[in-house]
Amino acid sequence: MSRSASRGVPTGAAPSRRALLAGAAALALWPTAAMAAEPARAAGGTPVRITEGQVAEAARGQAILYPSVTSCLTVTVRLGGGAKVGAHASLFRVPGELRSDEILGAVRRRVAGRRVLAVEVRGAVGAWDPSYFTKAIESYGDGETVPFPTRPDPEGLARAVAAGLGLPQSARVSVEDVPDGDQTVS
Repeated sequence: MSRSASRGVPTGAAPSRRALLAGAAALALWPTAAMAAEPARAAGGTPVRITEGQVAEAARGQAILYPSVTSCLTVTVRLGGGAKVGAHASLFRVPGELRSDEILGAVRRRVAGRRVLAVEVRGAVGAWDPSYFTKAIESYGDGETVPFPTRPDPEGLARAVAAGLGLPQSARVSVEDVPDGDQTVS
C-alpha cells in the first residue's frame, strides 16, 4: 500500500477514530484560531469578525464585522498607525466568552499602551446601564436589584468605557444608538 507523501497516511485507508476526533476538535476551534490570526492578514483583506463576548484586532485598512448586534454594544478603539481593536459586549454572557464586566479589561490589555485616537461605541444604547461594564447582569445574586436603564445614557456609557479602558475623562468616546443588525467598521 502506498503512503501519501504529505501526511504519511496509507492511501485509501479509512481514518482512525482518533484522527476523526482530532479533526472535529480542530474544526470546533477553528473560528477562535482564525480570529487570533486576523491581524496578520494583509490590509484590506477579509473583515475581522467579532461575535458576542469577543475581542479582536484588525490591521490597518482592514474592516471589523460585528454580526447580529441586537441588545449588544460594540466598542471600537482606533489606534495610531491605523489598527483597530474591537469588542462585542453582550448584555448576557455567551457561554465560553467574556461577560460585559470583563470585556473592557480585555480591550485594554489588547491595546497595551498604544496611542488611542478615538473610541466608538455603537448598538442598543437604551438597553445598557453604564454599570454593566463594571458588574455584569449575571453577577447579581438572589435578592439583589439589577439596575435597569429608564432612558438612554450615552454620556454615562462614554464615561464608563473611558474609565474601563483607563483613558482620561477628556478622551474622545462617541456613542451612537444604531438599529439591530450587522455592523461594519472600516
